[in-house]
Amino acid sequence: MSSITKSIILLCCLATLSSCVSKKQYSLLQTELEVANRDLGKCGESLSDYMNRLSACETDKERLRNDIKGMQNNLQVREEQISDLKDQIADMRTQRDKQLSQVEGLTNLSQSANENIKETLSQLEKKDKYIQLLQAAKTRADSINLALAVNLKGVLSEGLDDDDVEVKVDKTVVFVNLSDKMLFKTGSSTITTKANEVLGKIAKIVESRPDLEVMVEGYTDNKPIKTSCMDDNWDLSVKRATSVVRVLQKTYNIDPNRLIAAGRGEYNALASNDTEDGRATNRRTRIIILPKLDQFYDLLDPSKAPK
Repeated sequence: MSSITKSIILLCCLATLSSCVSKKQYSLLQTELEVANRDLGKCGESLSDYMNRLSACETDKERLRNDIKGMQNNLQVREEQISDLKDQIADMRTQRDKQLSQVEGLTNLSQSANENIKETLSQLEKKDKYIQLLQAAKTRADSINLALAVNLKGVLSEGLDDDDVEVKVDKTVVFVNLSDKMLFKTGSSTITTKANEVLGKIAKIVESRPDLEVMVEGYTDNKPIKTSCMDDNWDLSVKRATSVVRVLQKTYNIDPNRLIAAGRGEYNALASNDTEDGRATNRRTRIIILPKLDQFYDLLDPSKAPK
């Protein structure tokens, strides 16, 4: 019989027999009641402990259920990745087979082209003197361009901000990049006073080298322009290049036969037009000093090579 049942029975007995039992029996029943109450308290504690354990088990069960769900999701992702890798491997194998086929075709072609290569090498040997001539001409052109660039940097460095003027050597030409804030007012093709000073220094170098031509290229950013005298950025870049050419011709007496004006508009940008600094870099005028085209044609004419 459980302690709870015993306690109930004892309470009933006490209630019905309290008037007719002896003092000794009453004490005995009172003691049993106290023992039953203590057992009842212990049972309550045990019940609370079991309830806590049950709650903890439910929590662990839910956590394990979530872990299993997460593992199932991870397993699905891994399976998808494996499937993608298999597809990639299949594509790579296809590409490999194509490349092998191409290599086989090239092998066949190389056999038939071998004689052509030999013939070409023979022709190159015959043109050895001409090749040496070209190499010597290139070396001489590089030396002349380097000296020209050094002279330009020396002349232009006095009293000018380096950010506004840039002198570079690129292959067979020397070019000078001039910022638009130094040459022109915003949206205008009118030469500033400071620009006249810079163009005068460049004109002295150009005048001392009558064997060279001068190409002036105008560049803009990508912000559209439309005024009464300006249609778009193409128009602005051409007019700016033309303004520079006119100054070189009329103010500094450079032979117009040596001058070329070109507008490049917003294209051939040096930097991104998404920032103000990038747009400022793209708004520029480039003065290119280069050998005359007929000199190149003479250089490349095999009939004029030394025998």
